[in-house]
Amino acid sequence: MLDSLLGRAELKARIEELEEEKRHLERRLDAESERRADAVTARQEAEERVNRLEDRIADLEGRLDDAEETEAATLSPRGVESLRGDRLDAVLDRLRSVGAGPEGALTAFVDDDVPAGVSDLLGDRAPLVARAAPCLVCVDDARLVSVALDPPLAPDPFVEWGAGFRLDDDWFHPTDGLTVALVRSDRFAVGVYDDGALTDVETVETDVKSAHSKGGFSQSRFERRRDEQVATHLDDCAAVLDRRDPERLVLLGERTVLDDVDRDAVAVQAVDASGDPAAALDDAAHSFLTTRLTLL
Repeated sequence: MLDSLLGRAELKARIEELEEEKRHLERRLDAESERRADAVTARQEAEERVNRLEDRIADLEGRLDDAEETEAATLSPRGVESLRGDRLDAVLDRLRSVGAGPEGALTAFVDDDVPAGVSDLLGDRAPLVARAAPCLVCVDDARLVSVALDPPLAPDPFVEWGAGFRLDDDWFHPTDGLTVALVRSDRFAVGVYDDGALTDVETVETDVKSAHSKGGFSQSRFERRRDEQVATHLDDCAAVLDRRDPERLVLLGERTVLDDVDRDAVAVQAVDASGDPAAALDDAAHSFLTTRLTLL
């Protein structure tokens, strides 16, 4: 009765209502927390499955790459031949005689990546082109003819279709006026092609120490002196080229000194040519002008 008079009954009832609402909210919160925990768990499990699938995919892709590399490595050309002189001319004439009809012959010079048109036509034989590059590819649309050549005086990369193969003679043979220089650390020779032969040959020989004898100079002093001798020799070679001022130049010789010859050249190639400078120049030019034929 006292509680009723003082309004406590109402307050107590209100407190009970609020406590019941609180318990209800706590139950909802607990349920929500459980749902969130389940969601986090599900997300973590999904992430783990994704990671396992990604690992599996990476493993399969790696095995596929290995299989493709193994297949490419075991792929062999039908034949390889070095061509020069009459044999080179005969092979070029035979290729030029092929009539494949309108847009039936593909010619492409491949310097690095194999163009899509070449790889699509050759299919599983395309890796042979990548292995032979830089090379000139000749393939007809029926793949009756399928070869690669490495012309010594290579053109810029191109891909074209025609009724026959494009085989410019000056890719394979020296034209009149082409200058060829052989540069070694102690020998130099330069000549100009005229009617298929090297003419006007000029040579330079320098006494460059090739080995360090026991005693005397220390190894470092010997190397420094030898480097100075080589530098002087290359200066003499540069003076000859400056005087001649060739319009088209091919540089052949030792890989270690070719980079030190600051000249624009249509071709640069390391060759193994020694002995008398003039004879070495002939040997180097002969080696350079050899064309490798690869039957794809």
